Amino acid sequence: MPMGTDVLSLRMDHELLERLRQHAAKRGMSVQDYVVQTLIRDDFDQRFQTAVEETEKFYDVT
Repeated sequence: MPMGTDVLSLRMDHELLERLRQHAAKRGMSVQDYVVQTLIRDDFDQRFQTAVEETEKFYDVT
């Protein structure tokens, strides 16, 4: 099933945007792709950490 996309508009400091442009350029990415990939990675890290914590609770690991 194809996923749709939504638009998120951000207002940010000029210096931050310039740093994002530099990070994206180093990876050969657009700023949009860089930001989306960063958010996806952060979301995965958070979900993974939650799964680890739930597993530890289940097995009563301290």
